[in-house]
Amino acid sequence: MNGDLWTYPDAVGRLDVTGFDVEAVDGDIGTVAEATMDVGAGYLVVDTGRWIFGKKVLIPAGLVERVDRDDETVYIARTKDEIRSAPEFDEDHYADAAYRDKVGAYYAAGPMVPEQGDDT
Repeated sequence: MNGDLWTYPDAVGRLDVTGFDVEAVDGDIGTVAEATMDVGAGYLVVDTGRWIFGKKVLIPAGLVERVDRDDETVYIARTKDEIRSAPEFDEDHYADAAYRDKVGAYYAAGPMVPEQGDDT
């Protein structure tokens, strides 16, 4: 992952991934409902309808590990639990800088590490 949470990694390139499936490190989380390619402000809005009925999540562009163009799948560098625990999606303000700061602070804290003795 690059140093900027809101910029797609160079290896991903610039491709409209709307409609692509989305995979966390531990499985399917949904479909890309919206994707922006804004430099320094890129993100995916993922519809988790198959996984968490009726919920969307905002994923910063820098968390995209890779895109499989043939299988139309986006791979995200976080677990399902991390994505499920992210700040509630705000339909009215998700493109606002203040909301992105909140989401960015959550993901910038890094991947969750299970506590010792935790079997999850």
